[in-house]
Amino acid sequence: MSFFGDICEIKNECSRSISAENPDGSVSGGALERPEGKGSARKLGQGWKVRPCIELPATGRVELARIEGPGTIRHIWITVDSNAYRSCLIRFYWDGEQSPSVEAPLGDFFGCTHGLRYNINSLPVAVNPSGGFNCYWPMPFENCARIEVENLSPKPFQNFFYQIDYSLGSIPESAAYFHAEWRRSMTTRECPEHVILDCVSGIGHYVGTVASWTQFSNGWWGEGEVKFFIDGEEDPSICTTGTEDYFGGAWCFGESFSAPFCGYPLWKRDEGQVPRHGLYRWHIPDPIRFSNSIKVTVQALGWYPDGTFQPLTDDIATVAYWYQREPHLDFSKRYSQDELWSR
Repeated sequence: MSFFGDICEIKNECSRSISAENPDGSVSGGALERPEGKGSARKLGQGWKVRPCIELPATGRVELARIEGPGTIRHIWITVDSNAYRSCLIRFYWDGEQSPSVEAPLGDFFGCTHGLRYNINSLPVAVNPSGGFNCYWPMPFENCARIEVENLSPKPFQNFFYQIDYSLGSIPESAAYFHAEWRRSMTTRECPEHVILDCVSGIGHYVGTVASWTQFSNGWWGEGEVKFFIDGEEDPSICTTGTEDYFGGAWCFGESFSAPFCGYPLWKRDEGQVPRHGLYRWHIPDPIRFSNSIKVTVQALGWYPDGTFQPLTDDIATVAYWYQREPHLDFSKRYSQDELWSR
């Protein structure tokens, strides 16, 4: 599934889009809502932005899309109040499966960690002013696709805008399905390691990491290595030299940045608050291939005054992104809102 390799080819596909203006993506089904004398379009009538958004009800779920395949989701755009970023979960289900292939807090899935709004200028995910979430990961499916958002908050979120662009048509026999999982843990001095991904069974390739790092110690926090354990390895074949090195930087960063395949767009160090960091790394030119399993970890390490490594106690949350052949192992979890909130 290439981002640009087939853009010049004529294909036997039809393009569709789901939004609040066309909730089921039907042919000629957009902008049919009638203002009925109310709202911003009451002077213009039908066809003039009558229903551009929806409301996410308190402690409820909303199905954004249900698509009969075969097809491929090409682009997703969402914007909503930033208070929803760590109060709402987004889930994707492929081909009628019972457990989701994607489950993550809404903001983290689009790279905005800690429930904060900031810009990201990368290839598969872009967050543009002011809070425009864009996802360009291609997501093929054979029979059907379903996307839902769950609001864990006791308050509704109004003005939830969304658009899901997709194509209907056959998918390659070699196509794998898109997956993403959010994990959060508190490292300890005895076990200064966060598991980014585990319990994967099947053939596929790892394509990205988003990290939300809350720092509880003075000094440099990112000396730990990111390790990939492929197909049951006890010792990793792929091991980075440091956290900032894995995310494409060097020498403790020193400043934030956002690039096509890697970035450190958030470095928040306000007075009276713990330092918070947001990072991403996309394995698009360099996917990590696995035949039956993969495990990914990151260490939390700093320095003692004597120049030796110091295990750190930090709050780390990550989203792992990968493609694999179905079925997948069930990694879904029932979350409460306080499990998602940032420090």
